[in-house]
Amino acid sequence: MDTQNCEMENMIVCDFGLRSPNISAYEFHEWIYDQMCLNDQESTMVQIDVPKRQVYIMLREVGRMQDKFHSTGEQAEYYHSNGEISTVRISTAAMGTRRERIANLPPEMSDGVPWTVLSRYGEVRDIQAETCSLLYR
Repeated sequence: MDTQNCEMENMIVCDFGLRSPNISAYEFHEWIYDQMCLNDQESTMVQIDVPKRQVYIMLREVGRMQDKFHSTGEQAEYYHSNGEISTVRISTAAMGTRRERIANLPPEMSDGVPWTVLSRYGEVRDIQAETCSLLYR
């Protein structure tokens, strides 16, 4: 398993939902401390994606992440200052299966080259050559 995949095993995502009112960085950090019961020594990184209303938390230990899932039931609540309550979904930050398209590769290039490069980032299941429609310029 490569380093990038190992790091993802320790990351959780707290999804506040797109309808959730904006929350400041300070409020996110306070919520992580108060509701998630995580202190600065347990996490190595906190990244806030404000447009998606998500918080990514990298934990030092996988076991601590499992504790969070068991203690929260994979969801929590956030009480906004205006009285609204948001249900926060808690999950791992795994990438899942993705389909990537690579354009403009030389036709003489074998499938082995992109396979080798892409396998650095995860498991490659299949490579398919595609051609453009005759209507496409």
